[in-house]
Amino acid sequence: MQRSLVPISILGLAGCAGDLSILDPAGPAAASIAQLWWVMLAGSALLCAVVFIPLGLAFRRRPKARPRGTRFWIIGLGLGMTGAVLTALMIYAFFVGLRTIPLPAPAVVRISAEADQYNWTFRHPGAGPEDVIEVEGILHLPAGRPVDLSVSATDVIHAFWAPRLAGKIDAIPGHDNILRLVADQPGIYRGQCAEYCGTGHSAHVFSVVVHSPDSWARFTGQEP
Repeated sequence: MQRSLVPISILGLAGCAGDLSILDPAGPAAASIAQLWWVMLAGSALLCAVVFIPLGLAFRRRPKARPRGTRFWIIGLGLGMTGAVLTALMIYAFFVGLRTIPLPAPAVVRISAEADQYNWTFRHPGAGPEDVIEVEGILHLPAGRPVDLSVSATDVIHAFWAPRLAGKIDAIPGHDNILRLVADQPGIYRGQCAEYCGTGHSAHVFSVVVHSPDSWARFTGQEP
């Protein structure tokens, strides 16, 4: 039995990595979300133990003994333990959420992302104050710098989601939602629309190219 659990565990851990895995973060916002996921998993495991361990003990044959009162089972474990765990998880999730809010930061790069059926258009800053570099299907980011992504849509509601960099945010027609992105290191990441938006939803994807400082300067035309 124990040997059979080894390959199952390896397969389970392998599923924690990948282009669209929230458990393989490549930025601080995604790392906070991954940490929250593990904490939520631990809390769920604790609550399951509170339910299934007493259930298993109830099926054991044992000499008659004085049973515990309903105060212990209903108030102590049912309400007290469950309420304490859920309250702790809620407080933790609240503070994790605060860390993902786009607060003022130096050298913030501002980029817009506009969704339609079934495409993404990204507008990046150029060398001059009025210069805009428009790219379809590929979002370009500088590594290690905060980026405020202004997300909107032209037709129906979509959702921007690059799992290894940050959580998802809705793209709503006529409204701009701001998502703070920070990528730790250069690389290529995948993203997709996370809100069903029509028959072409499955192909509503994009790529994220994270540049080194020199590569970002070349992309934006700021290199002398």
